[in-house]
Amino acid sequence: MSHSPSSLSELTELVRGWHQCATPWIPSGQGHHLHWGPPLDPSHPVLSCRQLNRVIDHAVDDLTITVQAGLELNALQTLLAEQGQWLPIDSPRDGQPSSIGGLVARGLAGGLRHRHLGVRDQIIGIGLLRSDGVAAQAGGRVVKNVAGYDLMRLLCGSWGSLALITQLTLRLKPISPCSELLVLTGPMEQQESFRAALMHSSLTPDRCDWQQDKQRAWQLRLLINSINTRAVTDQVQRLEQLAAEHGLNHERQESRDPCDTGMEPQTHDWLVRLVLPPAHLLQLLSSRAMTQLEGWQWDLAAGSGCGDGWSSAPTPAHQVEALRQELLRLGGSLSVLQQPQGSALPAWLDAPARPLIEAVKRRFDPQLQLCRGRLPGVHQPTA
Repeated sequence: MSHSPSSLSELTELVRGWHQCATPWIPSGQGHHLHWGPPLDPSHPVLSCRQLNRVIDHAVDDLTITVQAGLELNALQTLLAEQGQWLPIDSPRDGQPSSIGGLVARGLAGGLRHRHLGVRDQIIGIGLLRSDGVAAQAGGRVVKNVAGYDLMRLLCGSWGSLALITQLTLRLKPISPCSELLVLTGPMEQQESFRAALMHSSLTPDRCDWQQDKQRAWQLRLLINSINTRAVTDQVQRLEQLAAEHGLNHERQESRDPCDTGMEPQTHDWLVRLVLPPAHLLQLLSSRAMTQLEGWQWDLAAGSGCGDGWSSAPTPAHQVEALRQELLRLGGSLSVLQQPQGSALPAWLDAPARPLIEAVKRRFDPQLQLCRGRLPGVHQPTA
């Protein structure tokens, strides 16, 4: 059963009633991605913030905005564009709408992390509701306001296991009016040498993504934005020169919105998220564990080492598990966000900090009411 209160007071009253009865429940934004990650008990009520979707304050000159957590990302970007601003956060891979609160709760960064850092780095204030119905705030409405432990970072990536996010204050960026898209192709070793050289240069593309299509051809896709055409042209020319020095072909293409990865959203059976040191990406891409995955597509942030893989092709679970083991060997990790019915791979494995994670969970949610069975960094949470 899904509940969608139209006011914060109604939401708080509902949560307090569940706490008195020790009723387990599931925090939610728009509710389109509850199937991602470890499975949840369908008998537990879902508490959605979809009706809590107002803009509370937009300080245009300060490049900050405070919104209720149920506001959709696309709706926010449309509103901000009217003021020549945007929020550098990647949309979910499947193209389904997602609330700001849901994006923060999952904490998944994409190619925009190359220049703009991750989701948690855009948060300067947060409002939350604990499992006992007590409201709390952290941060504020100015950029430099954090003293002591940063509670906002703890909630980012918690997958709803600690509290319900109700409100967020975010830092914004002005929209750059000039942009150019550069696509590089060639042998993978040369692509890696270019990537390494780029990381040590003064060049600052908005995105630098390693992508593989269904034809299994890898390419580097670079998006360059700036305030004037001359600055963009200068960076593109320097990037083309660097590409030529590393024996790569380069092609300028129609520029896109920074949030557009150039890969169309689509339905899929498998969706995995990987993270590893960027210097080890080439080892992963050339490994047997990666090459044996037929019919998969990949979009990896070459500068930050995170990204997604997805497929609707029949794929044995043991092949995905082999990829996970290869990532562990290279110092990375793999999360299974979505998998076909009948497959039972764990969404994530135990983190070295599992005892600490569980201690934090008990402090925030002593009755273990929130998202039972879903605690990041813990394979099988204690019931």
